[in-house]
Amino acid sequence: MAKSKKNWFSYYTFFRRSRKNKRSSPTGKSETAKAAEEQLSLNTSDKTPATMPRLGHYSEKYELNGPQTSKSKDTYGSFNARDDDDDSEFIIQRDQLNEVDRSPSSEHGIIMAPTLADDKGTYFRDGKRKIDFVLVYEEPIGEVFNTQAAQKASKKAYKHEAWRKKFMSNLRKAGLDMEEEVVESEKKTIHFVKLSAPWTVLINYAEELCMRAPLQAHPNPSVNWSEQLLRTFRIPNAMYEDVPNKPLDYYTCAFKKSKLDKFLGVDNQDEYFTSTQRARIVYEILETAVYGKRRRAQIGIDRLVEEGVYNAAFPLHDGLYQKPPHYVVPESLNNRQILYEYWARWGKWHKYQPLDHIREYFGEKIGIYFAWLGFYTGWLLPAAIVGLIVFMYGVFTINFDPVSNEVCSPNVSYKMCPRCDEKYGCAYWYLSDICLYSKLTYLFDHPGTVFYAIFVSFWAVTFLEYWKRKSASLAHHWDCMDFEEEEERPRPEFAAKAPSVERNPITGVKEPFFPTPLRYKRMAAGIGALFLMLALIIIFIVAVIIYRVLVSIPLFQSKTFRGVASPIASSTGACVNLIFIMALGRVYETLALRLTQWEMHRTQTDFENNLTFKVFIFQFVNFYSSIFYIAFFKGRFVGYPGHYQHLLGLRNEDCNGSGCLSELAQQLAIIMVGKQIINNAQEILVPKLKAWWHKKKTKMEVRTTRWEEDYQLIENEGLFQEYLEMVLQFGFITIFVAAFPLAPLFALLNNWVEIRLDAQKFVCETRRTVAERAQNIGVWFTILQFVAHLAVISNAFLIAFTSEFLPKLVYMYEFNWNLEGYVNFTLALAPNGTLAQECRYQDFRDSEGNHTMFYWHLLAVRLGFVIIFEHLVLTVCRMIDIMVPDIPKTLEVKIKRERYLAKQALADSETIMKVAQRRDDEDDDDDAGALSPPPDDDD
Repeated sequence: MAKSKKNWFSYYTFFRRSRKNKRSSPTGKSETAKAAEEQLSLNTSDKTPATMPRLGHYSEKYELNGPQTSKSKDTYGSFNARDDDDDSEFIIQRDQLNEVDRSPSSEHGIIMAPTLADDKGTYFRDGKRKIDFVLVYEEPIGEVFNTQAAQKASKKAYKHEAWRKKFMSNLRKAGLDMEEEVVESEKKTIHFVKLSAPWTVLINYAEELCMRAPLQAHPNPSVNWSEQLLRTFRIPNAMYEDVPNKPLDYYTCAFKKSKLDKFLGVDNQDEYFTSTQRARIVYEILETAVYGKRRRAQIGIDRLVEEGVYNAAFPLHDGLYQKPPHYVVPESLNNRQILYEYWARWGKWHKYQPLDHIREYFGEKIGIYFAWLGFYTGWLLPAAIVGLIVFMYGVFTINFDPVSNEVCSPNVSYKMCPRCDEKYGCAYWYLSDICLYSKLTYLFDHPGTVFYAIFVSFWAVTFLEYWKRKSASLAHHWDCMDFEEEEERPRPEFAAKAPSVERNPITGVKEPFFPTPLRYKRMAAGIGALFLMLALIIIFIVAVIIYRVLVSIPLFQSKTFRGVASPIASSTGACVNLIFIMALGRVYETLALRLTQWEMHRTQTDFENNLTFKVFIFQFVNFYSSIFYIAFFKGRFVGYPGHYQHLLGLRNEDCNGSGCLSELAQQLAIIMVGKQIINNAQEILVPKLKAWWHKKKTKMEVRTTRWEEDYQLIENEGLFQEYLEMVLQFGFITIFVAAFPLAPLFALLNNWVEIRLDAQKFVCETRRTVAERAQNIGVWFTILQFVAHLAVISNAFLIAFTSEFLPKLVYMYEFNWNLEGYVNFTLALAPNGTLAQECRYQDFRDSEGNHTMFYWHLLAVRLGFVIIFEHLVLTVCRMIDIMVPDIPKTLEVKIKRERYLAKQALADSETIMKVAQRRDDEDDDDDAGALSPPPDDDD
């Protein structure tokens, strides 16, 4: 063994040197390479085929598609014809079987979908077999001067080479066809292994994966409610656009190989399975193929990519996304071009999304995301319109507000107590100094905001109920209504790090195992880390509070800026807070990912659910804690003259003279809009920077093939960040909508941009993902329901305790319906001897600093309002939930029809004959009974 390793290292060194002299040799071999071959031949008995790297041969490392000779068919798929005999026999049988299965059938049977002019780069060299998946691995070129580093690199290369050999051997045994292309860059050689699944493999795995098979075509039911509404009123629909090659819709049943002849289009084997279905089948084979020792769970392409054996594994895009410069018939465009031309371009921002095309190209999981995002954006339109109307109501009635008019009146002047301690030089001021701010506060604090808070509470619940209906319709339309995830395999990272192997009680197969008590201890540690990060958020909030107090002191001292001291301090504090929020969010997302990986969750579903829980809890506190502080705590613990409360030697900050609601609106606007701008900028710039860095690393000068171009694209990072961004936005427009009615409008504008950015990212900038099935948006729907119910409680407290709505209402009822004298009523006199001068401050207290009876009366009204508002809104929401069925009536009919057809298609012919004979007998008996005379009355 030592001798073998030594020979391997010597050969490895010569082999690297030979790369530099390759092109100088007319025979393709340098003198160094020949010397290496001579040295290698001295001890060939110690070498296995897996230890022999390629030398002077750059077409294929393994002869996956050998020369076109009489033996090419027999040796197809073999590794330099050195594989074991049983493998060779299997390949011969496999290809002999394919000789029958691959008979051309495009002229027979039912064409299930329009046949597009596919990019020839998505086929094998023979132009017949379609490339379903591509594996990529790289080998460095260049001399290794450090001996120790060279030995380490050679051992790693040896191990990777052995794993690749065994892995691809098992892929061949599974029936996959393979072909390899090699591309040289400046410092490395890049190998592209193309995979294709023949017909027999496809039908075997289609049954195993419970895919759906078409039974009978029926009209496509995808119709928008807005489309129906506009058609009813005969209004031209600018949002509609006829997208070519719309996928057909079928009644379907579970795929059964034994019932193959009963399915539509089965004669057209080349077009029967879509590219997403083919890629999913090949990915299933890749995930179950063994490359090392099974007891160590050395299984699957994901772990190979994680180990660095392969650099990437992905299905190909359907060609270029740009349309040809010359005119082409729209029906001849490939699926990727259709998605770009009719969906991803900025000019299509006002058009309906082609959801069926998205689902056909990317799979149900991504299709459901874009369906939800489009549905949510459409429902934002009425909320945005009503919010804009409420805001404009405030604009048009601002001059008729008696409270702000009294504040701005030149005939009345109220000397107010200093905003900070007199020892800091803060001067007394007059209430009229904040006249403009009082007017602006009225825009967000008037009776219309109460109506809007109730409206948005109903809107949120109704939106979720109708999304359940839409989700059920899409799940049925896309054949995933009864989808249940099969028993999930262990995650590759879990399998690699699990300390032991035990038998799975469900499958009976031995697999990696991690002790459950130890996992719970790690999860407890993760929760502890979460609470530490939440404490860090509180510290940053306190820091922002101190910043606002320190900034406001010199502003209050200045006569010029005294009137705008609060807006300046609040807006700059919100900007600082936004920076902290974005920075902490990035830090914790990385920490949460590491913690969740450390917790060793067995399946990907468990991993994603735990990660979602951690990140959402943190981001919820991160984004909303400062807003909750302003809404419910700021100004509540200030005290009164002579008895002010202090924090770190500074007086606790108070709301401005017109209340905290205007500052809350300001904080919401800065954080929400600022977050949207930053996220959109990141979505535009980050993919381009990643793509530039990836191209710089690979250094592929010329990209002429589909697989080379797709390898230059960046890896798709999934939908987690997209859902998190939208759920946080949903919280902004529901939880605090009473303070900022324009929030749905900004969300609507953002989502129009978001859809195009996400579409361009998936179509143009990232590699194509393996299609995943999903029947809904998963755990995110539960989070949305939690946010919607929290919004009812939050808005009730906002109206009751933060808004001036109830104090004005009680004053109108008890004292003056026109609110005359309301401002003076809300201002208390500072107790004698507490300050140098007599002044006023905003609170319901008497001359000694005790709360008045009006304060306690108002407190009872506020608590009563919260209880009534909450119960009334939640009761109506519950009624909406009951009245709106989760599954539409029309869908129930289609489901019953589909089940009937499935039973008919999958029933044995003998059973069908018996049923038919029984029906005939029953009909004969009925006819005989109808023709026989009635019995006599005497009988």
